[in-house]
Amino acid sequence: MRKILVLSSILLFSTSFLLAQNVKTGGKENLIIKGFLSTTLFGQDQSFGFGNGQNAEWTTTNNTQNKWFYGGDIRNTRVTMVFNGPEISDEWKVGGVLELDAFGGFMEAGAFNQEQPIPRIRLAYADIVHDNLTIRIGQAWTPLFGNVPVSMSHIAFPLGYGNAGDVGWRFPGLYFYYKFNSNGSSTNFGLDAAIFEGSWSGPGSNVNFQNAGNAGSPQFELRLNMNSKISKTSNFKAYVVGHYDKKDLSGVGSQNNINLTGTAFEFGASYNVDGFLIHGNLYSGKNIGQQFGEMTQIQTVNKDLSSVGFWLQAGYNFTKEWGAFVFYGVENVNKDQAEAIFATPRLSQNLLDVMLRYETGPYGLGLELLKSKLTTGSFNEARTVFNETSLNGTQVAVSMLYHF
Repeated sequence: MRKILVLSSILLFSTSFLLAQNVKTGGKENLIIKGFLSTTLFGQDQSFGFGNGQNAEWTTTNNTQNKWFYGGDIRNTRVTMVFNGPEISDEWKVGGVLELDAFGGFMEAGAFNQEQPIPRIRLAYADIVHDNLTIRIGQAWTPLFGNVPVSMSHIAFPLGYGNAGDVGWRFPGLYFYYKFNSNGSSTNFGLDAAIFEGSWSGPGSNVNFQNAGNAGSPQFELRLNMNSKISKTSNFKAYVVGHYDKKDLSGVGSQNNINLTGTAFEFGASYNVDGFLIHGNLYSGKNIGQQFGEMTQIQTVNKDLSSVGFWLQAGYNFTKEWGAFVFYGVENVNKDQAEAIFATPRLSQNLLDVMLRYETGPYGLGLELLKSKLTTGSFNEARTVFNETSLNGTQVAVSMLYHF
């Protein structure tokens, strides 16, 4: 018995000692590990696109019997490693970020598949910083990815993402960020510029850098930012973004040269004062399915597809812990273009989300009601009449979020 107590004491002491150690890296940088634990318990009366649970965005079914089903989802859970690198000269400093979550799919099919999501890399880049200039190389968010709606359930897949006005994605590339000197002004400006990997679907291999996007040109984006501090308790931010790319639908090695040009313009703004927040995005785009535009529809024919979308969210923290938020997003795809490309295109979406949130320190709880109304289209058998169908879906979710 005495030996068991001694061994237990040694084990407990050793474990505590190991937990207390600083994390060391192979270089001279400092490492900060942060992120959050996320759990959502939900009920839905229809299936949703991108998936159910934490990545539900638009309705995909029209079940009339035995509609409701329930589940739990932890895939938002995220780990971010921030490397604060050393100064490599008197004026230059380096650093980097590696970020992972659990939206990489699931283990092999079987009874225990649902509880074993696979990690995926979200961000992986290194920075070199000189005064107001940051040069970033790696996989990062593109300038088109702007404001993000507040939600306890929809984090990795934000509300309206790829279906109701929220666009943008992350790609490997070269990014430049520059902040202009404000000279003591309360309003600051910045410029983001990026050139990054082309991406699309179509001829060739989608996993060996030979799809239509790789056969065309890289993607280019430019963004102008404004940040204005109005008072001690209020702030206004705004930005405009432009996007350009070219996809070669003929593919790698083809003698043809069939190009599909992608363009987009986006405006976003946010205002907060004394616990009140209102923010949103507005975009207009053409052939940018790789950036979640056109309701995430990617054509493989040389025909243009355009869309317009916006989202708006208002929220108010009426006590230190309690707050309420209302989100509304709309997106419309050009109907005439869509019916000439797809058999059953997504034409429009109206998305509503209402959330009650409780937060204290790093811990938070949220109760959300999500309502989706999706309009799709299809031809009759003789292709003489194009019929439209509305799909309505509801999700009720209770979510926990713990930041570390």
